[in-house]
Amino acid sequence: MIMSLEIQQMDEANRLNVWNGYVDWRNRPALRGCHGGMLAASFVLVVEVLENLAFLANASNLVLYLSTKMGFSPSGAANAVTAFMGTAFFLALLGGFLADAFFTTFHIYLVSAAIEFLGLLVLTVQAHEHSTEPWARVVLFVGLYLVALGVGGIKGSLPSHGAEQFDETTPSGRRQRSFFFNYFIFSLSCGALIAVTVVVWLEDNKGWSYGFGVSTAAILISVPVFLSGSRFYRLKVPSGSPITTLFKVLTAALYAKYKRRTSRNVVTCHTRNECNDNIAKGNADRDEDILGTFLVEAVRESESLPRPLHCTEEQVKDVKIVIKTLPIFMSTIMLNCCLAQLSTFSIQQASTMNTKLGSLTVPPAALPVFPVVFTMILAPTYNHLLLPLARKTTKTETGVTHLQRIGTGLFLSVVAMAVAALVEIKRKLIVKEVTCCSSINASSYSSPLPITFLWIALQYVFLGSADLFTLAGMMEFFFTEAPSTMRSLATSLSWTSLAMGYYLSSVLVSAVNFVTGLNQNTPWLLGKNLNEYHLERFYWLMCVLSGINFLHYLFWARRYAYRSNQS
Repeated sequence: MIMSLEIQQMDEANRLNVWNGYVDWRNRPALRGCHGGMLAASFVLVVEVLENLAFLANASNLVLYLSTKMGFSPSGAANAVTAFMGTAFFLALLGGFLADAFFTTFHIYLVSAAIEFLGLLVLTVQAHEHSTEPWARVVLFVGLYLVALGVGGIKGSLPSHGAEQFDETTPSGRRQRSFFFNYFIFSLSCGALIAVTVVVWLEDNKGWSYGFGVSTAAILISVPVFLSGSRFYRLKVPSGSPITTLFKVLTAALYAKYKRRTSRNVVTCHTRNECNDNIAKGNADRDEDILGTFLVEAVRESESLPRPLHCTEEQVKDVKIVIKTLPIFMSTIMLNCCLAQLSTFSIQQASTMNTKLGSLTVPPAALPVFPVVFTMILAPTYNHLLLPLARKTTKTETGVTHLQRIGTGLFLSVVAMAVAALVEIKRKLIVKEVTCCSSINASSYSSPLPITFLWIALQYVFLGSADLFTLAGMMEFFFTEAPSTMRSLATSLSWTSLAMGYYLSSVLVSAVNFVTGLNQNTPWLLGKNLNEYHLERFYWLMCVLSGINFLHYLFWARRYAYRSNQS
């Protein structure tokens, strides 16, 4: 009897010492005190430095590589870069889906790093050959899209892998997780800083094969760094496809509403299933809206549904949460469309200007160093100064809500595009003055303009700040609001927003050229020389669209009810 009691006590102690729903890298139960915490997450932060170095080292300078080495036009190079970047970020959805449904974030990272390594190896060989033949372009795009596939898997798994290391049931765990997301952006910026300084200098002065080689080495080194934290990680056990649950609930709701809903079925459901009746009553106040009323049919009418479409209250609640976050997600796409300009037209603008700082010549692709350094200063300042002050002022756990952070970033993007338009107007005035004085046509003028490239840095600082507020806010918002079964997929929406922003940028450039080229007019963004473009008009258009988007965001943000603790 005594021994039996002791065994029960030991089992209870072991149960309390185990992280429920988590395993270690050897698939054994994860233990409290041994797995998870800031130590485990710190390995993720170091890996992110190396991973973003490998990715951004080429992405930041790729537009110049395509236009100067591979024979692309400025707009053609811009579209190729935005398509590549968009694909890379869009594939984060695939990485997040696989991590939630079938594999752990641990395994997805390792496979994705191997794919990115292979792609960078192909790019290194291609750059070493110095060929502009059609076969070289084929090899180039094979390498680029292998890199895109690897980057997508990493972006879809690494942030959620780090965030899963914290205990969200305690205030200290939630605060540490918030710190992690801010420092994730800090680590991302550290990698970017090395990429846009050291690696870009190598590409411009030693050769592109050197730059691709450094990226290849960086992603290779990241693998043993990631593996060195294996004994500390706790891994979320995959729980099946979240997409299946989403479609099942939506299909069940449609079936119940339009095919099988009769008064007899409603009465039968309410009399036979007391649980469903309680669900309907418990959710009555919250589900008065159209979405809630529609989705609750999947549970209320479960008796009349085919067995494969039977849904639980928890599944319906999870799907409702996901759908409610979509307007927030859609509102962030325009910001990322603005960010796409930093990788394309802004670099091309800087390449026409005076890039000297004293005796030092700064490569145009190193321009992102300004928002990167600003972000590296702002991220710890926000964590250790602004956030504690906000918590004291508002007397809430978060201090600043996720949606307030996202909104701040969206507002800054409006300011950034207005600044970009004004700077381009100034640059074009200098072009006009120089060509008038020298009697040289603007299209044939190729010398650096007598205006410092630091003017372009202004839009970089504003957009970099917008990115810090919005990206960190989005990742934490989607992770904390999403159901536990689809957190990697939900966090991937942050990167998908970037992807759709890059795609939208390509579409906007093509659409603007089509509309402005009607009636035999010259399109705004077409030609071999940037001085002939009407880039300032394009930037004003982006500013107006960003302003409309900000108002659209405010409409949805004011109506959003948090699922997680924001008070």
